[in-house]
Amino acid sequence: MQGSNGPGRRGAWGVVAVVLLVGVHLVRGGAGEWRADGPPQPLAAAAPGQVPAGATAAPGPLPASPPVRVRVPAVRVDAPVVRVGLDADGWIEAPSPYDGELAGWFTGSVTPGERGTAVVVGHVDTPDGRAVFYDLGALARGQRVEIARADGRTAVFTVYGIEVVPKEGFPARRVYGSTGSPELRLITCGGPYSQDGGYAGNVVVSARLTSVLPRSPSAP
Repeated sequence: MQGSNGPGRRGAWGVVAVVLLVGVHLVRGGAGEWRADGPPQPLAAAAPGQVPAGATAAPGPLPASPPVRVRVPAVRVDAPVVRVGLDADGWIEAPSPYDGELAGWFTGSVTPGERGTAVVVGHVDTPDGRAVFYDLGALARGQRVEIARADGRTAVFTVYGIEVVPKEGFPARRVYGSTGSPELRLITCGGPYSQDGGYAGNVVVSARLTSVLPRSPSAP
């Protein structure tokens, strides 16, 4: 599939390319069949709706600074973040399927903490077993996601929605569009798995910036 702006370009194509990432590359990287019961899936009640009170009083947006680590204490995620962009065919590159401990920040999105929607992706599993975002679907509203940034600050986001969305008819504008506030999307594969088609959907975690931890004295 090609965007109207041509492969490798950002803007509207960046949104299309992200959809291709979660719909193709992460599915190909997943193993799925290695565990009969599969990864946890979000409850219907956790889908995005009214933003919890703890996620409404956001601090002002931060200047640009790339993420270096993602932590999600409730599901024991503490992983380095690498940059992922578009390949020569206009697809977004996912973290290596052979290193399931890496998360990837899509460089066509804002950096976490900036005004807009930052996108961080990761595999749910690999041929060897669980990967970095295996337990993402077990998150609940009100839980925290911490993104350590290269400038030494940590952007803290509060989760306000967890859902499985289908690959077919993926609601790109709703998932990736800017709300006017600093937001974060964590994305991995989810939904039913088949040997032929891989995972049928994607787990999408929506979170909003609610606090910023300052640089530590030892930070550069």
